[in-house]
Amino acid sequence: MKPHAMDSGRVLTRRQAIAAAAGPYLAAVAPSALASSPPLVSAARCASYGEAVMPVLRKMFEQLGGIGSLVAGKTVAVKINMESPLRERTGFRPAWYSRWTHPDVIRAAVALFAEAGAKRIRILESSCEDDHPLEENFILGGWDPDKILKAAPNVEMENTAGLGYGKRYHRIEVKGKPYIYPGFDVNHSYVECDVMVSMAKLKEHRILGLALTMENMLGITPVTIYGESAGYEEPALRPYGRRTMFETGYRQPSEPSPKEVDPHSPRDPGYRLPRVIADVLRARPVHLAILDGIETQTASETVTVEPGLGRKIRLVQPGVLIAGLNPVATDAVGAAVMGFDPLADRPKPPFERADSFLRLAEEAGLGPRDLSKIALRGDPLKDLRFSFREQL
Repeated sequence: MKPHAMDSGRVLTRRQAIAAAAGPYLAAVAPSALASSPPLVSAARCASYGEAVMPVLRKMFEQLGGIGSLVAGKTVAVKINMESPLRERTGFRPAWYSRWTHPDVIRAAVALFAEAGAKRIRILESSCEDDHPLEENFILGGWDPDKILKAAPNVEMENTAGLGYGKRYHRIEVKGKPYIYPGFDVNHSYVECDVMVSMAKLKEHRILGLALTMENMLGITPVTIYGESAGYEEPALRPYGRRTMFETGYRQPSEPSPKEVDPHSPRDPGYRLPRVIADVLRARPVHLAILDGIETQTASETVTVEPGLGRKIRLVQPGVLIAGLNPVATDAVGAAVMGFDPLADRPKPPFERADSFLRLAEEAGLGPRDLSKIALRGDPLKDLRFSFREQL
C-alpha cells in the first residue's frame, strides 16, 4: 500500500489518507431537512428552452424566498445529469432534450447564482466512459461549454468520475444508521463546496421508477471505485463501466473505501438502489434541487428499455420546471407532475420494480413526500400535470 503525504508532514497510508480527508466544507445535515416549517417547492410552466428559461427560474427562486442567503460568498457545486452513453441519442434527438439537464437551464441557474453573490460555481458530472474534461464531453454532446462557462465569473467544470483535478479521494459518512453503506469516498469537489445543488431531468427509471434529483446524486460516487472496472486493492486509474455493484452487490468497492454494513442483505436491485440513494443523500446533503421537465423522455433514464416492460421510449414536452430547498419534497412534486402518487410504494406505479426511495428518504429524516406537508409555490399542480404512463 503506497504512502501519501498529508499537509502536516506526516506520511499516511492510502487508507488513512482517504479516511482523514473529509474536509471542513461538508455540512452534517441539509438545513431544509431540519426546518420545522414545510419545505418550499416552486413549480412553473416553461414551454421552451432558450431565453424563456431565465425569467421563469428567477421567479421560482424568488418564490423560494430568494437564494442570496444560500449562495452569497459561497462555493456552489452543481451536480448536473449527463447520463452515459455520451454518444447515443433517442430518436436522433440530442440527449439534452431527452436524458440530460439542458444547458440553457444550467446557464440560467449559473447566472442567477452569480447575481445572488456566489463566489465560485463548479459544474460537476461523472462519466462512466472516460476521464475527459467535462468540457470535452459537452462538445461530444453537441454543445459549446463556453456558453455556460461565460455565463458568470469564476465558473468551472470537472469530470468527477475519478480523482479529476484532486490529489486524493475524500470520505463522506452517512449520518444515522446506514441502509447499505456507512460512507463513500468521493472526488474532492463534493466536499470542497459550501452549497450542493442537484440539477436533474424529469424522467423515469428502468428500476427505481423515477430518476429525479435524488437519483442524480448516485453520480457523485467515482466510477474508479464503484464502477464495473474499479480496482480491488485500490481505485482504478481511469473510470469505466456502470455502478452495477449498487444494483446487485456482486462485489464491494475498491479498498480502502467503506464496505456494506451487511453483505448478506438482499441483492435485489429494487431493494438496494433506493437505499443507496438515501445513504448518499445523508452523506452529502443537497441544499437546492432543480428538475428540468421542459423536454424529456418516458420509460427509461437511458437509451434502452428493460426487456418485457412492454413500453417504448417516447420524446415528450411536459413544459415544466421545478425547484425546491429539499430534494425529497422536490422529487415528490416531480412525481406528482408526472402523474404518480408520491405516497405510493412497491408494487404500485411507478415503483413496480423497487421500494420507494421517497419513502426510505422520508424515514431517514431527509424530508417529506406527502404533498400536504410541502409548501408548493408557483403554478397550480393540476395545470402542470403530464401523465408519463399515458405516453405509450
